[in-house]
Amino acid sequence: MKNIFDKKFYVMLLGLLFFAPACTDLEEELYSDVTDDNFFQTDDEFISALGSAYSSFYGIGNHSNLWSSNEISSDEMVITTKGGDWYDGGVLLQLHQHEWTPDNGFFNNTWGFLYSGINTCNRLIAQFEGIESDNSTAYINELRAIRAIWYMWAMDAFGNVPLVTGFTDDVPKNNSDFQAGRTEAYNLVESELLAVVGDLDSNVGGNAYARVNQATAYAALAKLYLNAEVYTGTAQWAKAIDMVNKVEAFGYSLESLYAANFAQENSSSSENIFVVPYDKVFATGFNWPMMTLHYASQNVFELTAQPWNGYSTVEEFYNSYIDTVNNPGTVGPVWRGLATPGNDLSVPNSLGTQDSRLSNFVVGPQLKPDRTQAEDPAADDDDPDGAGLNFTPFINAIYPNGWRQGGARIGKYAYEQGGTNNMSNDFVIFRWGDMLLVRAEANYRLGNSAAALTDVNAVRARAGVTPYTTLTDENLLGERGREMFAELSRRQDQIRFGTFGGTWWEKGTSDSKYEVFPIPQPQMDVNTTLTQNPKY
Repeated sequence: MKNIFDKKFYVMLLGLLFFAPACTDLEEELYSDVTDDNFFQTDDEFISALGSAYSSFYGIGNHSNLWSSNEISSDEMVITTKGGDWYDGGVLLQLHQHEWTPDNGFFNNTWGFLYSGINTCNRLIAQFEGIESDNSTAYINELRAIRAIWYMWAMDAFGNVPLVTGFTDDVPKNNSDFQAGRTEAYNLVESELLAVVGDLDSNVGGNAYARVNQATAYAALAKLYLNAEVYTGTAQWAKAIDMVNKVEAFGYSLESLYAANFAQENSSSSENIFVVPYDKVFATGFNWPMMTLHYASQNVFELTAQPWNGYSTVEEFYNSYIDTVNNPGTVGPVWRGLATPGNDLSVPNSLGTQDSRLSNFVVGPQLKPDRTQAEDPAADDDDPDGAGLNFTPFINAIYPNGWRQGGARIGKYAYEQGGTNNMSNDFVIFRWGDMLLVRAEANYRLGNSAAALTDVNAVRARAGVTPYTTLTDENLLGERGREMFAELSRRQDQIRFGTFGGTWWEKGTSDSKYEVFPIPQPQMDVNTTLTQNPKY
């Protein structure tokens, strides 16, 4: 009953928010007596207002936003141009090849998403601060922690961002010096989280599910300290370890099955620390089946809407899961490479490591419920798989005619048979598997090899692959990649390990300026006090 109650509670919270302004048939004089002072008297009334701070997170599962900008600019994902589909003015190619400019619309969408969340927190904090109530302080602290997470994402993406903590009409400006501005943002995030963490809810279940509590704040600090050297020039490995230890005290543990963290009903996960609780009816916007699956996948999953055939996995990244040299384990059948003429498409066509995290992908021939293969009548003439729908890890080209079936598709979150274009899986922001790898990396950087191996091998054991005996930059980054695929982590990890400017499929070496996104041109146009990031 706990899991059902948790989701219902959160949806009820949002329902209170959305229902309130809908009562337009009430007489006007009833509104005239409702003020902050006489409305915010109970926890339920505060929570109903707090809903808008949490509903801001629902944009995270959307295309052309924070998640997309991070993933497509890394070495794990790509959206190929498929004839007339998915060129979109070249913005997707720019992201993959690190050739973007400030007028790329993904960045303005990302900026708007982040500052909408920040502004909502500022508005509610100002509103709650004007109330004389014993209840208000706890909710203000919760909002400050939420705002700190938004600022952490903004600083990670854009570096030198305007810092606004009041709800005013003042025009925000950033620092004229990039590094000074980024350090100021880092200091704000750190100080805010440390100031409020002790006053946040210490419960991690029940009504605390999907709300920012102490464990969430410590997890956010762990990620902040993991990247401190990138953000400020000063490493904070010991602090990262300390924060992970504090998270551990709340009793989180690895799920025995990796995929359970991303199941259609994943609110019972023992691993997930903070999530965005989507609901296909009441809290929509998580539409990955549309973003990644092929048009003909509608018949495979019996979807009510036709997918868009966009996001795929870069072949080299997919192959890192089945590398018997660098990722050894039990060898068994997997989908790899192209089908050969005469192959039986109902069985895998290669052997490789049986890493349970291959559940991150939809790959191989796609069968309808009657066990016949779905077909793409408009399949590319030169695709050796023909009309039969078969997702091969191999991608022939990024532009102009990437095969419609090329690339393993994102399968991270379980798709509902007969589902709509929205999902009810809860989107994971922080989880214990990530925290173990944060602690492992911090110990590795400090020379504590034994402690680092213990945490890395706990993650590998769950995946069913052979434990490591030594750690290197290469295999540690590889392990983070396999574990954290599609979790808003890869770009950040590549920057920290120094590979973001390197080469991968259809991408040459790139300048270090691309380690932050540019301040979006539309924001520069309307706010002349902003200073653009270096070299843009």
